[in-house]
Amino acid sequence: MNWGGPDVLIWIVGLSTSGWLINNWIRARHGYALEDEWGGKTSRANDNETKQLRAENSELREQVDHFADRVKVLERIVTDKGYAVATQIEALRDAGRTQALLDAREKDPR
Repeated sequence: MNWGGPDVLIWIVGLSTSGWLINNWIRARHGYALEDEWGGKTSRANDNETKQLRAENSELREQVDHFADRVKVLERIVTDKGYAVATQIEALRDAGRTQALLDAREKDPR
């Protein structure tokens, strides 16, 4: 290795960068605040705001699942033979009228 060439500079920069990356990886893994390029610190990811956002996200996921189930039911109703549903509703109405007529005849058999 030539100590007077540009290779030494590349090795020093690479070694410094890898040391900085390893240091930040270890600090992040153990929950310490990380340093940025200017010496500032970032806060930990386990603060109250993060917990609130996680709770809100889980609530929103539950709502999305609920609405997805409702959409499935609506799709089934729409794609089901729509005419058959209307026919069944009319049949139930007719059955109700027929039952009312039969009940009325039982009370007053003319």
